[in-house]
Amino acid sequence: MTEPLVLGIETSCDETGVGVVRGHTLLADALASSVDEHARFGGVVPEVASRAHLEAIVPTMERALTEAGVTLADIDAIAVTAGPGLAGALLVGVAAAKGYALAAEKPIYGVNHLAAHVAVDTLEHGPLPEPAIALLVSGGHSSLLEVDDLANGVTPLGATIDDAAGEAFDKVARLLGMPFPGGPPIDRAAREGDPSAIPFPRGLTAPKDLAAHRFDFSFSGLKTAVARWVEARERLGEPVPVADVAASFQEAVCDVLVSKAVDACRDRGIETLVIGGGVAANSRLRAMAEERGARRGITVRAPRPKLCTDNGAMVAALGAHLVARGVAPSRLDLPADLAMPLTVVSV
Repeated sequence: MTEPLVLGIETSCDETGVGVVRGHTLLADALASSVDEHARFGGVVPEVASRAHLEAIVPTMERALTEAGVTLADIDAIAVTAGPGLAGALLVGVAAAKGYALAAEKPIYGVNHLAAHVAVDTLEHGPLPEPAIALLVSGGHSSLLEVDDLANGVTPLGATIDDAAGEAFDKVARLLGMPFPGGPPIDRAAREGDPSAIPFPRGLTAPKDLAAHRFDFSFSGLKTAVARWVEARERLGEPVPVADVAASFQEAVCDVLVSKAVDACRDRGIETLVIGGGVAANSRLRAMAEERGARRGITVRAPRPKLCTDNGAMVAALGAHLVARGVAPSRLDLPADLAMPLTVVSV
């Protein structure tokens, strides 16, 4: 059977992405970002994001098809992020996908954004071993999942109970006078700092917390601890060692993420850990996961940094997986679901 040629559309937040995938091969990954428009606000503004998607969707689609060397008529199916995400942003992508699917008479798949972050790894490393544990970390999500069959659903093991990891990076970056988004500048600054300089707390790792929240995450207390430490230095008129603060904060976040992910693998007897989402591009997280995974016989897979952030390629990858597994397409009146649960892979 010929591998399916699938086009994917991603508009859940501030990135307009259109990707083209044949099976597990990436043919095109066109992206238009509105992050610069949000930077002065220190975070994503939903209305600004929606308007940016409206302006970018058609030219981004044209770039992707040109880059892939195909036409819409060549496509076997169209996949689109149906949720979770910002309501207005999702609606732009879903409406566009419906229009293209109707015009070209192609089946449409409304897919889960988070499941797509797992599927994108297949473009880097081939078919995903099932079962696997997935650690998804981004600005809006910090989740641990057991992936038995990606085409039919995943089992949530844990999630953040307050701030997501990426959100904490953004807030701490702002405290340190760094630009938005905060992940890349903190990662860069941390390379010049001492990760053991400041003993910042590890949320939900005390014995009593592990009993109730073994695989859950909490980064709000860590963010507050960093803020108080910085404020105390400033009150004393002492300089803030930005590199040390960044390194110590980053170490605390990565330590918790990796510890719980490895624990989930050992608890479930699973030997493959997939890391996805924007924070998966963090160099310390990747190095720590590979180091601790190797010590415990766990294979760690993470896509290259460009595929960790939101993109159309990941949506196309999940769509191709669903087509190959014979999953029925969505109805043309599929909704955008801003709170789409993890247990739903496709609408």
